[in-house]
Amino acid sequence: MAELHPRTGKLVTLSNGNRTATRKQPAQEFNQGLVLSARPLGPGEVFTVRLDRKMNSWSGSMEIGLTALDPSLLDFPSSATGLKGGAWIVSGCSVLEDGRSILEEYGQDLDQLGEGDRVGVQRTLSGELHLWVNGRDCGAAASGIPPRVWAVVDLYGKCTQVTALSCQPPPEDEEEEPEDVEGGVLVALGHSRPDKFPSSLDTGNGFPSTELSAVVSNAILSAYHGSLLSVSLGSPTPSAERSPPTSNDALLFHEKCGTLIKLSNGNKTAERRRPLDEFNNGVVMTNRPLRDCEMFEIRIDKLVDKWSGSIEIGVTTHNPNSLEYPATMTNLRSGTIMMSGCGILTNGKGTRREYCEFSLDELQEGDHIGLTRKSSGALHFYINGMDQGVASAQTPPVVYGVVDLYGMAVKVTIVHNHNHADRLRRNNAILRARSPDAGRRNSSPEPGQLLFHPNCGQKASITNGGHTALRPHATDDFNHGVVLSNRPLHNNEVFQVRIDKMVDKWAGSIEIGVTTHNPAYLQLPSTMTNLRSGTWMMTGNGVMHNGTTILDEYGHNLDRLKAGDTVGVVRRDDGTLNFFVNGVAQGVAAWNVPPNVFAVVDLYGQAAQATIVDEADSLPLPADEDEALSPGTPCALQSLSDLRFHHLHGSNALITNGGRTALRNNSRSEFNDAIVMSNRPLRDGELFEIVIQKMVDRWSGSIEAGVTAIRPEDLEFPNTMTDIDYDTWMLSGTAIMQDGNTLRNNYGCDLDSLGSGSRIGMMKTARGDLHYYINGEDQGVACTGLPPGRDIYAVIDLYGQCVQVSVTGGSGLIDNSLSVSHVTDKSFPTPSPVPGVSHRFHAVCGKNVSIVCDGTRAERSAGYTDGVVFSSSELLANETFEVRVERVDPEWSGSCHIGATSLPPHDAPFLGSGLPARALDLRSRVTWLVSGSEVTRNGQRLRENYCSNLERIQVGSRLGVRRDSDDTLHILINGEDMGPAACGIPKAVYAVLDLHGFVTAVSVVSSSVLEESDATKPPSVTSESEEEEEAACPGDVQSHSVHFMANHGKNILLSRGNRTATRVSSYNQGIVVLTPPLPRLSLFQVRIDQLSPRWTSSLSLGVIGASPERLNFPATAAAIKRNAWLFQRSAVLCNGAKIRDGYGPNLDLCPEGTCLGLLRDSAGGLHLYVNGLDQGVGVQDLPDPCYVLLDLYGQCEQVSIVTGEIPGASSDPHEGQLPGEREKADMVDGVKESLCRVPPDPLALRSCEYLALCTRFKDLLLLPDGYFLESKLWVCYCDACHKLRGDDVYKKRGDPPRDYAEPSGWCSFPLRLNPRLSCTQYKKWHIAYQGSSAGGVRRTLDRGDLLPGSSCILTAVPGKSDPQSGFPAAEPNVMPTREVQNAVLSPTLRYAGGAELCPKVQFRDPRSQRIFGAQVALQVCLRPGSYKVGPPSAGPPDLMDPKIPNSEIEWLTKEKGATVLRSLLVRVE
Repeated sequence: MAELHPRTGKLVTLSNGNRTATRKQPAQEFNQGLVLSARPLGPGEVFTVRLDRKMNSWSGSMEIGLTALDPSLLDFPSSATGLKGGAWIVSGCSVLEDGRSILEEYGQDLDQLGEGDRVGVQRTLSGELHLWVNGRDCGAAASGIPPRVWAVVDLYGKCTQVTALSCQPPPEDEEEEPEDVEGGVLVALGHSRPDKFPSSLDTGNGFPSTELSAVVSNAILSAYHGSLLSVSLGSPTPSAERSPPTSNDALLFHEKCGTLIKLSNGNKTAERRRPLDEFNNGVVMTNRPLRDCEMFEIRIDKLVDKWSGSIEIGVTTHNPNSLEYPATMTNLRSGTIMMSGCGILTNGKGTRREYCEFSLDELQEGDHIGLTRKSSGALHFYINGMDQGVASAQTPPVVYGVVDLYGMAVKVTIVHNHNHADRLRRNNAILRARSPDAGRRNSSPEPGQLLFHPNCGQKASITNGGHTALRPHATDDFNHGVVLSNRPLHNNEVFQVRIDKMVDKWAGSIEIGVTTHNPAYLQLPSTMTNLRSGTWMMTGNGVMHNGTTILDEYGHNLDRLKAGDTVGVVRRDDGTLNFFVNGVAQGVAAWNVPPNVFAVVDLYGQAAQATIVDEADSLPLPADEDEALSPGTPCALQSLSDLRFHHLHGSNALITNGGRTALRNNSRSEFNDAIVMSNRPLRDGELFEIVIQKMVDRWSGSIEAGVTAIRPEDLEFPNTMTDIDYDTWMLSGTAIMQDGNTLRNNYGCDLDSLGSGSRIGMMKTARGDLHYYINGEDQGVACTGLPPGRDIYAVIDLYGQCVQVSVTGGSGLIDNSLSVSHVTDKSFPTPSPVPGVSHRFHAVCGKNVSIVCDGTRAERSAGYTDGVVFSSSELLANETFEVRVERVDPEWSGSCHIGATSLPPHDAPFLGSGLPARALDLRSRVTWLVSGSEVTRNGQRLRENYCSNLERIQVGSRLGVRRDSDDTLHILINGEDMGPAACGIPKAVYAVLDLHGFVTAVSVVSSSVLEESDATKPPSVTSESEEEEEAACPGDVQSHSVHFMANHGKNILLSRGNRTATRVSSYNQGIVVLTPPLPRLSLFQVRIDQLSPRWTSSLSLGVIGASPERLNFPATAAAIKRNAWLFQRSAVLCNGAKIRDGYGPNLDLCPEGTCLGLLRDSAGGLHLYVNGLDQGVGVQDLPDPCYVLLDLYGQCEQVSIVTGEIPGASSDPHEGQLPGEREKADMVDGVKESLCRVPPDPLALRSCEYLALCTRFKDLLLLPDGYFLESKLWVCYCDACHKLRGDDVYKKRGDPPRDYAEPSGWCSFPLRLNPRLSCTQYKKWHIAYQGSSAGGVRRTLDRGDLLPGSSCILTAVPGKSDPQSGFPAAEPNVMPTREVQNAVLSPTLRYAGGAELCPKVQFRDPRSQRIFGAQVALQVCLRPGSYKVGPPSAGPPDLMDPKIPNSEIEWLTKEKGATVLRSLLVRVE
């Protein structure tokens, strides 16, 4: 009997007597799944495993091979290809030795195996590696294998579970025996043809749906082995196997082929070159004519997603030696029959539109296509071995096979050994894809069963007994795919569907919701959001009611789902509507939904097929509100609170969703006047909580929250709530303000740092204290002395970046001790922690544990279980019991468990069976545990994916458990609260820890909190503490403890207290690492101090997951192959391999002075910051801990740590202003831009080739240098530089403000102002553009004005008094008029830079000698009121700019002196 070795990869669990291996967390992790055989393989033994389970979230699949490495001594790598020192691995269809490829095309592609397939590996007596797939020997894969080897299997990618079947020599008769397929028995060789062959895949042919797959399989195989098909489709006879055909007899591709075709693999493989640039010229033909009844079969090896259309196959009478190959074979008008899509084309014309039900355009990599000409002249096509019927009754006797690698098809290979079992499995896969749950359900539905209604959209179809809905022609149409349930939903009944199939052609995806319309009488619309009554739909990440959006940014974006994901909807008893994505509640989406609503699914855009998930597989509803709430959702469950927003509010605010949602209109142009209040006064101890749903990055500052004693009816709403000078208390940033004056700074939270999904709550206690809650956590007393006996209303100011909020289900009365005042550790900053005594472990513990060091250390001495330990005393409210991992043993798998139990430790020895071996079995009293990433209660799972997996902890990691005063249990990892793990925790509980698996020793690092002194208690509202104002910010102190480690690259020299690193020689060996590890939500920044032009490339930075203390650094960071994530140029690298391109700006272009930063968000994602601008999540799910790594490579020679400093801020642009002279969100003019330009950030001026090219063209215009400002003020607006600076695409300027577009794709050369003009005079003028010509721009600059008089070159015709006739008759950028001259301008270069208004000239670049096209335009300041706005008079009437409407895109002025030239703009193409 074959068994697996007990030592495995980190994420593998063994079961079934060590015969079955399963990879844990398959949806989050794709590797760490290595298993080996329990013993070395004997001579000639085949170690066989069965692929039990796959999932489609990843690429790649099972890898298998042999290794000479002893598993008992092996340090397991993340994947099998990482094995070194004697390992031979088959991966896909390649063979690798010690990670290096030694054979590219071998055997069957393992990535294409399905569930139930068997794979074996063998070392023959001659020392060769052989792969066996479903009992067939694939031949020698490698030679020179040593005699003592173990089988190795990697549960990689799609493969999540395997079972070891046998380890024995192969049978002497290697002919494959018939096997069961989907419950049916294959007909043995020589069996007569089947009595009945199914003519279609529908269940109406007399076969039950549970037997359809087996019947089809039996019929096909019988046809192969019997006389139904007079063509040799089966395996060759034994004699044929011993005598393979000669090379002259084998069917190959002809050497003469299409211009883009490359042949390989002995002319058996054809591949189209440049598949992303070209879609045709990929015709290949066979090297000889096809014989009668000879199968010509190919396998699709590679597809791309860029083009429409795909492979075409057929026959032709043309000889390839004399044929002039066309771009596509359907262009031939003689002697050619081709299958294209699902139709047949004869001589380029369609003769059969619907030849078969399978379209070639929908086939995937690994699928087979074949054809044969029967002796009767009939032409048949085959898809994965399934005969599609007669395509042409009369085919010429001499024809060549032809394949057109068109569109998506890139690479194919001729298949000679036609594998029955493989093709039958593919046929069954097709059947399952069209009916995913075939064979599981009875053909007749149960009474009342929830199915799809047969009345559906005109492009939709209902199959699988009403369980599955699909759009059969999803690549042709994107809508008309509406389907509804066959009956109304019951209250609390979850309607959930799984997405089975998607297409990449369209935008948008599945939509789901409910409707009051009965599907039997409804005339279904093209898309459900078109209905204007009785309909609620979740579309994208918003919610629509009767076609109108009621929630923006509601939950997970449905447009990002993939095949295999699930979506669901439920109407609860209270009339609320909730949606689910992959089983996760997205929160309340709507209220007051009537009963008896039908579920509705819209198979829109990419969504092509969906199946109703069985009720048994459906998720249970949360038992209570605490379990349903999650920080990332607006409100996981509607509470009974009647708190809403008041109908009176600021002028820019809008109240929607029944008073539960507030948003600020025109959030890109308005930053204030959006104050909202609660609809009634707050009660004592009542929490008013909102969730931030939408933010913009345009403004500074963000949401402000607080309370006021002013009734909404009596309040004249100001611009911001901090303008009120009476009866108002607000939190702004970290400052507590009373009546507009700062009461205290450095409160326990910063509202300006919160993002979308964060929750903010306010609560007034009975004693008049004001508390704030962030994500459910009390931040302590903000102030005291709120007026007693007066009504207190909650106030939210949607200011600056904050755009939309909603009241959550957490609002309402809170049953905890905060109904009276008390102070938490976050109330005020204290210079030192409260004194206390150290926690201890209880003397009662597991039999393998020793308690040492006066009860502060626990060590497991033997085995991997019996390691349960308890805290010595009960957990007090809000008290954290925390331990640090001191020792691990990698011999064991699994990790420790932590939680709380109501079992007193001193009662444990008196249990009937004593203390159990595992804490998970501790069930005599209620026990809550976190195991891996799951939360359990007495062994029953409460939550999944609660926290980062405890199996990732390392030596030095800290684990803590805390029981809060609201009776919730919290787990802390490295000091970070993971949130509520369970609720309803009794007061008398003990901390419990199970030293299980590889964790063998821990020590206590926490203390029990004593009574706080009076020094920590907050002042009242009426008194202010000067000491508090002068208290130093802890973050600033900690920033100075950050420094580079002494272990670094050999060319590095550290200085300034190890905060500056300099590379002193060469261009590499410049790696430095930061100490300590990078904490979450903490931004680390460095500044580039020095660059050298001698080298190319520049700084790279990222993180590593391994401790750097003993790491031997390679020459470059890209050479680190384990637990390394790196930002390099504009790419993201993982272990040296590029996993993402086009991320952020090109780091090689960053000049000296650039500040680069790294930040880990709360979800473990890594962000790159450039000069303080967040570039978004670059890497997700980083391990704990991780260390910042920098590589001073190439040009970068010196960097310095600037964490805690303001990046790039040498001076404050508002320095010298009084606090009241500028707004907090003073961005109306885009950072107070004026005509007198301040020097721009020189970020993109260095090493920009486009700026250099535009500069060379400007030099060819021979314009005087005196017209321009110095070169350091020149600005490039190419995509790379624009992205590097983080500029907005549109800005506002002038009085009143008007939008104008930045000159994207141009280079700006600022002009000098006339010294007689004042800079401030034009501060409130508008910005516009005018197209010019290369020949006329000099005269415009000489005059300094667009309209100098009748002699202006911009006039339509020369004036009557103008004697000159050498000027052009008309300029393209001036309206032709008879009396006055109108200059044509525009706020966007999409119009002003068009060919009609801005002619293009050609020039030869003096540097590259290439010919380019160039345009010239002018940026001008335009006096408000001096011009008219209208539609375009030139160019097409289509929408030219997405931001600026066509009705306002053309500005006409005729006033002299109304324009001032600002910049010369150049664009080169």
